[in-house]
Amino acid sequence: MSDTTELTRLFAQLRAASPAGYSVGLHIRFASPLVAEATYDPKWLEHYTANAYALRDPMIAWGLSCEGQTRWSEIELPDPFNLWRQAAEFGLNYGIAVSCGPVQSRTIIGCARADREFTDQEITKIATISRTLHEISEPQTDLTQAQIQALRCIAGGDRHAAAAAKLGISESALKARLVSARERLMARTTSEAIQKAKEIKLL
Repeated sequence: MSDTTELTRLFAQLRAASPAGYSVGLHIRFASPLVAEATYDPKWLEHYTANAYALRDPMIAWGLSCEGQTRWSEIELPDPFNLWRQAAEFGLNYGIAVSCGPVQSRTIIGCARADREFTDQEITKIATISRTLHEISEPQTDLTQAQIQALRCIAGGDRHAAAAAKLGISESALKARLVSARERLMARTTSEAIQKAKEIKLL
């Protein structure tokens, strides 16, 4: 089973455990996660993004300063922008936060429900899923030279046919190299793979 398939399976488990949705930031580096996914109400996500609330979110502040898991109601940090109240207006009445990994590559996951607090057992289950997500999404620090060359051609603007000709390989071989590079970097698209490769100084 590839890591991308395992990620999909774990995200499905997280979705089942979070009736009002979840937000995931895996391996946050330089304020940006290597993998991000959110299933909260799209209207809340739009509102959250438009107001740059990631910079003001008590849950993220807690996650960057602590490791472990906690209910949102137990986070004792200032909330001057009333994010908790605003989130509740979109059905995010109760939630938990899980934070794991070194501070230079931190994973922060939030899960929500509308009806009640999460039980201790539910929190333990979500924390286990979260730590597994963190572990299997550990970014690779190397690619083969063939993978780097393929990504470099596409990053430079070449289409598949032109890149394959430049490298002296078939187009199907080029695509195979791009697929393997995406899998190694835990990227869903070639553009995402290129960005991640740049972040870890491979391109």
